[in-house]
Amino acid sequence: MKGKILLVVGIGIGYVLGTRAGREKYDQMKATAQKLWNDPRVQKQVNNAEEFVKDKAPDVAEFLADGAKKVVSQVSGSKAPAKKPATRTSTAKPSTSK
Repeated sequence: MKGKILLVVGIGIGYVLGTRAGREKYDQMKATAQKLWNDPRVQKQVNNAEEFVKDKAPDVAEFLADGAKKVVSQVSGSKAPAKKPATRTSTAKPSTSK
C-alpha cells in the first residue's frame, strides 16, 4: 500500500512540475533522455540484457511449464504426471538374419 501511495504522490509531483515547466522544458528533458538512450554505453548494456533474456527464456519457459503441470496435478487430485520415456529414432535398418 505504501508503494502505491508513493507512486500516486510521485505522479502528482511530476504532473505539477511538468505543467509549471511548460513545453520547452519537456522538449529539453526529452532530448536529454534521447541522448542518454542513444549513448553507446547504454546500448551496450541494453544488448547485454537482451542476450541474457534470450539465453534464459527457454529455461524460464520450462520452469513455468513444470510448475503449471504440478499445479494442475494438485488441483485435479492425481499424482504427478508421468514423464515421457525418451525415444530414439534409429536410421539403421533392423537386421534380418536367416
